[in-house]
Amino acid sequence: MIARAQDGLLLAARLLLAAALLPTGIARALNVSGFALTLAGAGVPAPNAVATLAVVVQVFGPLALIVGVLPRITGVALAGFAALTAVLLHAFWQFSGPAAAAERTLMLADFGLAGGFLIYALTGPGAWSWQGWRSGTAGRPVAKSASKAAAKGGAKASANSNRPRRAKAA
Repeated sequence: MIARAQDGLLLAARLLLAAALLPTGIARALNVSGFALTLAGAGVPAPNAVATLAVVVQVFGPLALIVGVLPRITGVALAGFAALTAVLLHAFWQFSGPAAAAERTLMLADFGLAGGFLIYALTGPGAWSWQGWRSGTAGRPVAKSASKAAAKGGAKASANSNRPRRAKAA
């Protein structure tokens, strides 16, 4: 039961993280030239290429996140994107007053997203994902998979996994 709850929470987390980027990615995909002008105004070099790359990341990254494809690559790439966006587009030190406070909040939010994406890269998508389906853990009850592992000698290996290993003599 706990494994199902964990898989459900991982799915919910993936959906929430994807919801932070996908709508903006779709909006920017519908107006790439306008986004490139915004980037040019911020002093980003090669704004057309950067805008196109950003749209690809903001659309396909969240889709990979939702489905649970290549979690480590997806998580690290989206974390890098969020951190880069925070620094390049929300440079609060260039503003004053309420605008600086708003940009600082947006920068911290992007860094928070980067942290969430890194956690995803470390934990993986869970059983309710493409990776879970591919590895065969998606619909399998926990008790069955544990008993199969024990039958294959997995219980012995896991019981010994906490013991310190001795270095082999040369």
